[in-house]
Amino acid sequence: MVKKTSWTEKLRNSRDLPKVETINEKMSKRWGTGTVVIPAPLEVDELMKRVPKGKLVTINQIREALAKKHKATIGCPMTTGIFALVAAKAAEEQKQKGVEDITPYWRTLKTGGMLNPKYPGGVGDLKKYLESEGHTVIQKGKKHVVADYEEVLIEL
Repeated sequence: MVKKTSWTEKLRNSRDLPKVETINEKMSKRWGTGTVVIPAPLEVDELMKRVPKGKLVTINQIREALAKKHKATIGCPMTTGIFALVAAKAAEEQKQKGVEDITPYWRTLKTGGMLNPKYPGGVGDLKKYLESEGHTVIQKGKKHVVADYEEVLIEL
């Protein structure tokens, strides 16, 4: 029987990342020209860990910080989002094992201050975490966003 890889193992498996690649013709229609950094999962987790209680960050800020760090034009939207999800699931896995100091993934928002429904516990748990830290979560259609999130964003 094959052992299932834990989220924590996935987070720590950097493969051959990070790497910076030239934006090819196919990608340039969407992203423009220049270079894209494909981060290592732990790099995304490290940035998510920097967000203190009462503050927030967006996935786009994380992408910008990664691009700056690696002197790339942009941070890859796809892998950065996937690795943020891996970091969130690894944090929840650690919490289940009794670890208290986990990555505060609920403080990482999508574009426009939107909660990421794919994070552990979904919107319901994220809302509880955020409201316990003093944020107001409002519903806009089917989406949930943090009211006035721009006022509490940190600089990475």
